[in-house]
Amino acid sequence: MEMIRTERLILRPLSEKELEQLELQTRANDWELAKAYGDMLSGCRRFPEQFLWYTAWLIMRQDTGEAVGDACFKGLPPDGCPEIGYGIIESFWGRGYATEAVGALCRWALEQPGVRAVEAETVPENAASQRVLEKLSFTPTGERGEEGPRFRLSSR
Repeated sequence: MEMIRTERLILRPLSEKELEQLELQTRANDWELAKAYGDMLSGCRRFPEQFLWYTAWLIMRQDTGEAVGDACFKGLPPDGCPEIGYGIIESFWGRGYATEAVGALCRWALEQPGVRAVEAETVPENAASQRVLEKLSFTPTGERGEEGPRFRLSSR
């Protein structure tokens, strides 16, 4: 499987079995997140040729191997603009891991055939997520999605 390395992190796509286990583990604590993992798993099974575009990518520290969060795309749509989602475990907030990981995954995505841009959406109250997108040069699209404002990072 493909891995992405940054200065401090390793991003590794979860296998179907790992994603299934993550969904089951998350059900007890966070039904909404478990549903998202279930949707990812369904996408992996329905579109195996797009597996990397549906599975969660585990974000780990290089020095310890400790998981600090995960990120994912929501498939690769025909318009070539996949949407990225991400989350960092609260005890690791404020260390720049989201910016580093999302930046690396976006660079990977923009190098893939047919990808024109990466999109993201965030709830208006999530200033930290909006700062991550701003640091990575995402620009507001002026559109609103289910969660809130949408942003885009175009290929250069």
